Amino acid sequence: MTMGTRERRYERLDSGNEESSQRVIGNARCAGAWMDWHVGVARIAMNTVDLRRRLAAELTGTAILLAAVVGSGIMAERLAGGNVAVALLANAIATGAALVALILTFGPVSGAHFNPAVTLADASQGGLAWTDVAGYVVAQVAGALIGVWAAHGMFGEPILMLSARPRSGASQMFSEFVATFGLMAVIWGCARRRSAAVPFAVAAYITAAYWFTASTSFANPAVTLSRAFTNTFTGIRPADVPAFVVAQFAGAAAATLLFRWMVPTLPEPTGVVQPARRSGEGTRDLGRHAAWYARSSRSRRSDARRRRRSVARDDDTHDARGRAPGAAAGHDGMRRPVSRCPRRQARRLAS
Repeated sequence: MTMGTRERRYERLDSGNEESSQRVIGNARCAGAWMDWHVGVARIAMNTVDLRRRLAAELTGTAILLAAVVGSGIMAERLAGGNVAVALLANAIATGAALVALILTFGPVSGAHFNPAVTLADASQGGLAWTDVAGYVVAQVAGALIGVWAAHGMFGEPILMLSARPRSGASQMFSEFVATFGLMAVIWGCARRRSAAVPFAVAAYITAAYWFTASTSFANPAVTLSRAFTNTFTGIRPADVPAFVVAQFAGAAAATLLFRWMVPTLPEPTGVVQPARRSGEGTRDLGRHAAWYARSSRSRRSDARRRRRSVARDDDTHDARGRAPGAAAGHDGMRRPVSRCPRRQARRLAS
């Protein structure tokens, strides 16, 4: 075997090892790209839901949320025997558990806002069409009222009533600012990179905020307005509602501006809190994603075929011992199959 032939064989072996490593890395990257594409398609599928279904999801989800908040408050107050701490703990746990279930259920349909502050903040960042905002807000307020009345019906309370529970003062307003700021911070912070964790993060934050804010964390204008119509454990006096709502919108705006500066990619898809876009827009995006994946798949297959042909041509030129095809005894001149396994190539070279 000449020196040039031996060098060519070792060079082919090294390139085979390098190619094998690159193939493993490429497969891992392709798997990650496929997962990203799959998640993007799931988000786009949510965006193709028409407005009526999205509004129905917002109304239904907000109604169930308020039924859980008010109903658990009534139950906790009745069973706690006057222990306000136990009643608040039960109310907080029930609210957090309901939030997880409801966001997971209605998130793929409407984004599971259940909150006008979230809806306006998302629309301001391009996530929701401004023409859909009014419908979302009306559905959320209507659903919240329905949920309060449903809780009254379940526990034998008068359906229509006004709250007499005072929640006034600068400390209460500031508590609502902090509570809503924190809620929007959790949403914006988690949704961009860890959208699957948003339901659990939001529920955990609200459960905690029940205890570290003086107002017990309403953090939702629709919830605040509807709870003025229940004279129970979770009620709020109607005269205190405007101050709460102003503080909530201010907190949401502050958090949105802060995270818009810290994370400039906020207008991109944000998982379960990403609202649906205009009809037809998601279909076009789905077509573009599908076309991109098809092109990338064809490109990968073409690259693999070119590599196999290159190795085959190289093997046609010299066999395992550096001789021309057909020179070995008993060889009929046909191309021998080439193994792509580096260990088998090493054994062939050693033989």
